[in-house]
Amino acid sequence: MNFYPLALKPAVKDYLWGGRRLITEFGYEGNDIAAEAWVLSCHKDGPSVIQNGPFAGKTLDDALKLWGDAAIGKNAADFSYFPLLIKLIDARDRLSVQVHPSDEYALRVEGEFGKTEMWYVVDCQPGARLVYGFNTELDKDEFRRRIEDGSLSEVCNYVPIKKGDVFFIEAGTLHAIGAGILIAEVQQNSNTTYRVSDYGRLGPDGKPRELHIDKAVDVTVTSPPSRPYGKIGEVETLPGGSIRSIGSCELFTASVLTVSDPEYGVEVGNRDSFCSLLCLEGGCRLETDRESLELKKGGSIFLPAGMKGRLKSPDRASAQILYSYI
Repeated sequence: MNFYPLALKPAVKDYLWGGRRLITEFGYEGNDIAAEAWVLSCHKDGPSVIQNGPFAGKTLDDALKLWGDAAIGKNAADFSYFPLLIKLIDARDRLSVQVHPSDEYALRVEGEFGKTEMWYVVDCQPGARLVYGFNTELDKDEFRRRIEDGSLSEVCNYVPIKKGDVFFIEAGTLHAIGAGILIAEVQQNSNTTYRVSDYGRLGPDGKPRELHIDKAVDVTVTSPPSRPYGKIGEVETLPGGSIRSIGSCELFTASVLTVSDPEYGVEVGNRDSFCSLLCLEGGCRLETDRESLELKKGGSIFLPAGMKGRLKSPDRASAQILYSYI
């Protein structure tokens, strides 16, 4: 099978809380609002479209069905579905307070898998903050009562954030991205979200957006988060750049690569998994034995399992790449 690196065009979502940075800074197509860009997606609600080579114009899902499991690697093939969905999120306004279910609950109730995700703060305005779990132990009854009487904010864990911060959002964790935050999100391939509070906002139809209180109470873990967050992940020097490991679990592994060498470059590729390369800052080129692809800010490449390549930065300019695999 003639595998080759796939340059992907994202599905762009115009949710009402979004801004314009994904259009003006990352070059994505959109109208007035571009809230999310699904830069690696086989999800039916927003598949990525291939821009290069024989599969140009097909969706990523189309190509992988033709290529088979060898293209995604044995680690991903162990899943019954394509396991990853990667997004860029521009929150001009704050997102709803929400929670995602576990696989067990979501499969039983929604017919798709649950969602564990990880956030990497690409940029944020001064004073920006987000909700990450609770600041105290609750029981389910108190959680429901506080939703209903409007006092939920008193027990939310509000975290001031800075560029480069990392948050691992396990299924069942209450969370909300605040206003003025640009995030790269690596998540399970799911679009199931239960809103707890949306601040009384009206949707495009002029009506309050739907809440999912009963389901949220069912699935939310009502204790403070136990995982470390913020400035986590050590930076290690590589030939041609550096790597910062920002998250690893049975669902995905993610790192931030800095590429600064125009000749030797930084090696990428994994024998047992496909790799996702998303350029967050700067620009570089991916060179493989098949072809050379430009990877500018906002660019997303699917690298098939077993294929090796090098990221090389022209003129020693620095590029920052979100590097993800199973």
